[in-house]
Amino acid sequence: MAAGKYSTRYCFLADMSVTSGKKRFFVYNLETDSIEQSGLVTHGSGTDRNGDALFFSNESGSNCTSLGNYAIGNAYMGKFGLAYKLHGLDKGNSNAFNRFVVLHAHGCVPDKEIYPFTICLSLGCPTVSPGFLEVLKQYIEEESKPILLSIYH
Repeated sequence: MAAGKYSTRYCFLADMSVTSGKKRFFVYNLETDSIEQSGLVTHGSGTDRNGDALFFSNESGSNCTSLGNYAIGNAYMGKFGLAYKLHGLDKGNSNAFNRFVVLHAHGCVPDKEIYPFTICLSLGCPTVSPGFLEVLKQYIEEESKPILLSIYH
């Protein structure tokens, strides 16, 4: 990654080792070394239609989450309303843009933790609640450089 190309104030982190019923998407302040916000986020359905099993893939049609670093790109109005294009920066997520893996909201994602239950699954997109996307939008729009999103397990 080119130095100075991305935000040095904030990054977004999605820890897929945390169950989906708990907050596992974080707004991380790089300057203060602290988490400022957190919310629920989906993972891809892959071959699992019943819960919290995790399958990761970069293949088109897999409906899986792809691990790695993403640059958050331009906003647009998509099928689920406001969405942000994601540009995979690693070998493990290089097909994200072509797979239409985007950051968006869906009403099936609640604002509050529901553990021990799990939340809905996506087709590979990191999907958050509508309220949490509004929070993320403020960070994205206030930064002059793209914010990085790291999805890891």
